[in-house]
Amino acid sequence: MLPPQPSPVSFEHLSGGLGIGVASPRLTWTLPPGSGLQTAYELELDRCGTRWRSGRVDGADQVLVPWPGPSLTSRERATVRVRVWGADGEPSAWSAPNAVEAGLLDPVDWLAVPVGAGWDEDPEADRRPARVRKDFHLGRPVARARLYVTAHGLYEVEINGHRVGDEALAPGWTVYPHRLRYRTHDVTAHLTEGANTIGAWLGDGWYRGKYGFDGGTRNIYGTDQSLIAQLEMTYEDGTTCVVATDGTWTAAPGPILTSGLYEGETFDARLHDPDWATPRGAGTGEWSTVRTGTRDPATLVAPLGPPVRCTQEIAPVAVTRSEDGRHLLDFGQNLVGRLRVTVDGPAGTTLTLRHAEVLQDGEPATRPLREAYSVDTLILAGTGPLTWEPRFTLHGFRYAEISGWPGRLTPGMVTARVHHTDMRRTGWFECSDPLVNRLHENVVWSMRGNFVDLPTDCPQRDERLGWTGDIQVFAPTAGFLYDCSGLLDSWLTDVALEQFPDGTIPWYVPVIPGEPMWTPIHPGAAWGDVATLTPWTLFQRFGDLELLRRHYPMAKAWVDLVERRAGPTRLWDTGVQLGDWLDPAAPPDDPAAGRTDRYLVATAYFAHSARHLALAAAELAEQEDAARYSLLADEVAEAFRRRYVTPSGHLTSDSATAYAIALVFGLLTAGQRAPAGNRLAELVLADDARISTGFVGTPLICDALTDAGHLDVAYRLLLQTECPSWLYTVTMGATTIWERWDSLRPDGTLNPGGMTSFNHYALGAVADWLHRTVGGITATAPGYRSIAFRPRPGGGITWATTRHETPYGTASLSWELAANGMTARITVPDGCTATAELPGRAPLPLGPGEHVLRTQSPAEAA
Repeated sequence: MLPPQPSPVSFEHLSGGLGIGVASPRLTWTLPPGSGLQTAYELELDRCGTRWRSGRVDGADQVLVPWPGPSLTSRERATVRVRVWGADGEPSAWSAPNAVEAGLLDPVDWLAVPVGAGWDEDPEADRRPARVRKDFHLGRPVARARLYVTAHGLYEVEINGHRVGDEALAPGWTVYPHRLRYRTHDVTAHLTEGANTIGAWLGDGWYRGKYGFDGGTRNIYGTDQSLIAQLEMTYEDGTTCVVATDGTWTAAPGPILTSGLYEGETFDARLHDPDWATPRGAGTGEWSTVRTGTRDPATLVAPLGPPVRCTQEIAPVAVTRSEDGRHLLDFGQNLVGRLRVTVDGPAGTTLTLRHAEVLQDGEPATRPLREAYSVDTLILAGTGPLTWEPRFTLHGFRYAEISGWPGRLTPGMVTARVHHTDMRRTGWFECSDPLVNRLHENVVWSMRGNFVDLPTDCPQRDERLGWTGDIQVFAPTAGFLYDCSGLLDSWLTDVALEQFPDGTIPWYVPVIPGEPMWTPIHPGAAWGDVATLTPWTLFQRFGDLELLRRHYPMAKAWVDLVERRAGPTRLWDTGVQLGDWLDPAAPPDDPAAGRTDRYLVATAYFAHSARHLALAAAELAEQEDAARYSLLADEVAEAFRRRYVTPSGHLTSDSATAYAIALVFGLLTAGQRAPAGNRLAELVLADDARISTGFVGTPLICDALTDAGHLDVAYRLLLQTECPSWLYTVTMGATTIWERWDSLRPDGTLNPGGMTSFNHYALGAVADWLHRTVGGITATAPGYRSIAFRPRPGGGITWATTRHETPYGTASLSWELAANGMTARITVPDGCTATAELPGRAPLPLGPGEHVLRTQSPAEAA
């Protein structure tokens, strides 16, 4: 019997191959259950009817396999399929073919220039967004049409009145002067023989809208609001026609009166002509010649990951109407997105939609939003029922207040539409404790709400920035829950672009110039270490060595900078540091003033980054670097012990974070580990297992306790429900992770601090421990090629189920305790090997497939 058919190949880290920006895309496929281990493969390429085969290639590679033939050229399309050999020596059936098509790979391919409103605007005032359009004629049907499109600002394109694509907030946020993403769309079905029209809505977005602290800074990247689009059509005889943005396009103000990511959007339906982007709309409105701009086409790049999309719709769980006619809607979940309303009323009727994460005294609590007002306004045309949602804004909210609703608000009239980068879900966890399950669900929701084109700190207030420290601690959790490889690879590319010549990594990326709070920019531990630690995490999760190679120069420049700062002492004990940010003991107005010496944190991270840089160098065969940075890591660790470890084995900062970081980062000698671990457990228990750590210590403390032999204390910490704790937030009704342990205080009042977000993922990094220790799944080789199934039950939890879609397929572990011991059901992906390490049993090697194992000793299993 032939081995089962492998999956269709995928390209790079993308869900589809249309418009890929890589001339030689790497290929990945998975083996179906029952295949065992692959021993060889063969690839077939079909390029314009010419087939080419690689021949049999011996080996087990099936993830990010090099492109086997000549590189693609711009616009070139190929179909690829694969077959594999197993241990029995027979080939499988060929996989179903999958297509890849290159985008515009050479700057000379671009004819389009930026086009936008031709009228003068006040660059310091709210500006009414424009729409742009172009009529064109096709003398005969087209065989193929592609739209390559981006913008200075945000855009939505229509052709003949039909929306192109389904992405939101396109093209997203990058370091625009260096990288502006364009997207490729197949628009063949949108076109017709004869008259055609292409048009686009435009919005300010990150490019020129107000963004940043204290209400935001305008015109960060420019003052123009422009579309860059190139529509290329191919007829059946191979001839082509191109419609590109140029001076022949026209522009007019649209029905969107104002729009901002913070402020919200105002839409006047009385000013909207539904035919504006059709040939019938040519004579309507005040269309005038566009103003053209310039753009270096070398900066136009294809996406590395998926776009932002609506991924879920949620109906309100409760609607209450106040005496003055306002409707308060509770969606039961703190989410990121916007409202869609279906409403009918007289012309001029104005609906005002306000958003908030929590209530205070029964009213939406808007103080935590600071100057992100999050108000959408709809003015009705009086022409019948209208379904509307904003285009160019997003809000973080659980509650919405609607004023001015005409008549009765009935089910289905208002829906919350959840938006985030449309990553593939890859990780799930559930256990016997419902509070822990809700905690894990909160982590998932906070990741969804803050992975909006880049990893942000919060999605609701006047900030929403790509803080480097937050994702540095959360990346291991993120890489389990979702395939975020493309998104984070793209963002890390921007981190490298924003890196200073001396190696300094900004606190957040992209940088908003001139922000008084964070200017001048100083290097800071834990935040800057994103340069070394996050590429390594992604390599471990997704097995992409080239990703590690691309970001290696950034990592090396960062460690070299810290080495210079520390000097011969190897102690980084000067400069601006945030330390264990938001330690619960820190005062509300000084989140960096925690219990742990911030320079202890800085030196520990110096050692940790140097160690990981050495590991990366070894993987990349940079042997001299591997030896140099390994020695540097040893020297820093020794300096750490001399300065911060006392003869008794305790630390000079007698705090949970100090011990956690020293233990997990491997900074202690073998003889020092036991006293440090014991002291950490004492400190946790002295606080009655309440949290005493901030952004740095929280992701580490459960691992530190577990590795030091105090698993029971780690479970006590996890299961604590008093403030501050993870489950305190759950008992207070949280549906996302909070920025502060007491963002909502036990008496129901808001924390008075200016930073009081109810949707921050950083403190949810404990989910990585849940996945590995409670759930029991740990990658022991890059990309999960080798897996340890190592559950560590405790805390009265009697069962857990964990599943992860690795690059090779599904890995899962479901365990349950009973009177006669533990039963574990394990799935090892085909193409992988594993080891089962269950309580009461010796380690057991496992091959691909399904396994059911049982422990022999109930006492040891418990």
